[in-house]
Amino acid sequence: MSFFNIAFKTLVKREIHRYLKVLFQTIFTPLVNSILYLLIFGVSLGESIKLDSGVTYLAFIIPGLVMMSCLNNAFQNTSSSIVSGKFSGDIEDWRVVPLTTNSIIWGLCIGALTRGYFVSFLTFMTGEIFYYFTYHSFIQIQNIFLFLLFLTLGGLVFSLVGIIVAIWAKSFDEMSAIGALILTPLMFLGGVFFSLKNLSPFWQNVSLYNPMLYFINGFRFAMLGESDVLFQTSLLVSCFSLFISFFIAKYAIEKGSFKRW
Repeated sequence: MSFFNIAFKTLVKREIHRYLKVLFQTIFTPLVNSILYLLIFGVSLGESIKLDSGVTYLAFIIPGLVMMSCLNNAFQNTSSSIVSGKFSGDIEDWRVVPLTTNSIIWGLCIGALTRGYFVSFLTFMTGEIFYYFTYHSFIQIQNIFLFLLFLTLGGLVFSLVGIIVAIWAKSFDEMSAIGALILTPLMFLGGVFFSLKNLSPFWQNVSLYNPMLYFINGFRFAMLGESDVLFQTSLLVSCFSLFISFFIAKYAIEKGSFKRW
């Protein structure tokens, strides 16, 4: 049991050390992207965009950017870990390490979640600074428990999705294609920059099938106290997504290919 704990802790430390070694690429690059989004959409265009809820547009997009930062970085951490392991051949050692499949999954996810927390916290603080200099006040988090809960659920789900996609991918091109052509559009169309109420009834119905909508709106409810969907529905969808993605990731690790590229 003690050896198992040491192996699990070592895996978690390895995942954290991986992204800390390239801090500029993993932490500051996504932060710069968030700053640009805040500057262009929140500050430059924010005054010309009015929302029915009365919330300023800058305040509206900050929760979306924070959640998007967490999801994107959690996904990139687990997927890059497995992809680099396939490329170097190190991932074949997972077949013989004294760790269960569940331990491998949670070790990867915890490491990815810390990166998601790190970037999302910096994004949140940056958003608060932008908001203070624009409106001379800070955004008050309405429910800190739901704030942390949705951030954790979203980070874990996308960590698991990163595992699934990376094991399935047979090349770097396939890995990049999934992120660029599927996951990124789902994030942007999940309500980061727009309210569901501003869409036509047809596109409102289409958006309801996008799981990202529930992560982002659940988190927005925790921060602002308002959401396009009931936070109970967002919580239910988020928990269901975690349940499904975990078992798919477990199946992928047990049955997937760990051969070196």
